[in-house]
Amino acid sequence: MITAYDFPTALLADECGIDVVLVGDSLGTNVLGYDDVSQVTMEDMVHHIRAVARGIRRAFILADMPYHSFQTNDSAFENARRLIDNNAHGVKIEGELDVVDRVKFLTERNIAVCAHIGYTPQTKGKKPSMQGKDAPQAQELIKSALALEDAGACMIVLELITGQVAGEITKLLHIPAIGIGAGALCDGQVLVIHDMIGMTDRTFKHVKTFGNAREVVKKALYSYAEEVREGVFPSESNTSYMPAPVFDEIKQWIEKNYR
Repeated sequence: MITAYDFPTALLADECGIDVVLVGDSLGTNVLGYDDVSQVTMEDMVHHIRAVARGIRRAFILADMPYHSFQTNDSAFENARRLIDNNAHGVKIEGELDVVDRVKFLTERNIAVCAHIGYTPQTKGKKPSMQGKDAPQAQELIKSALALEDAGACMIVLELITGQVAGEITKLLHIPAIGIGAGALCDGQVLVIHDMIGMTDRTFKHVKTFGNAREVVKKALYSYAEEVREGVFPSESNTSYMPAPVFDEIKQWIEKNYR
């Protein structure tokens, strides 16, 4: 699973065999310049889901339910239905035992739901924090995961959960457990595309940078600006011309009418 927020990124993810493309509410901080994911609206999500869907041919499109979009069963259904109607295949809901009823309500109405437990950015603050570090936390996470599966969740994201606890949750569940900062014992992994390709200067313990896109793009932009300022770009090879007789006619017309 990987995040994608636009058509070209989704197209690449699909071509490269990514199984699940998540249109995450992280688009708020990664793309829209918001201070926090809680500022992302349903309108934002719909706009980006539609863009992503245009690039997908085979991957499963999972859409985040934004903050405050699932406070009641009815609002959860209305907003989830809107995301599905705009080409998402399923929705992701953050929360633990507090959202079990919402998950059940949606799945009973044929909406595929991915649960999300552990560190939940919408409600646990902007600074990531490791979850499941003591016995009470671990027990609560395990209970929540099993309850969400019983409610009908088709998969679950385990974010910033200690590796041992995430491994035990994965073994107990019959649905796929997708980790992010939860170790290698999960069934799959999810990362934010901007982090894993090195598009930002942020570093996280749970992220491996698989590329250096930030430096590649910066180098290209510096070169572009320099060549434009020095008159190197565009060159003759980048320029198209009309036939000389036609241009002569245009010059005569300009001379007659404007000079």
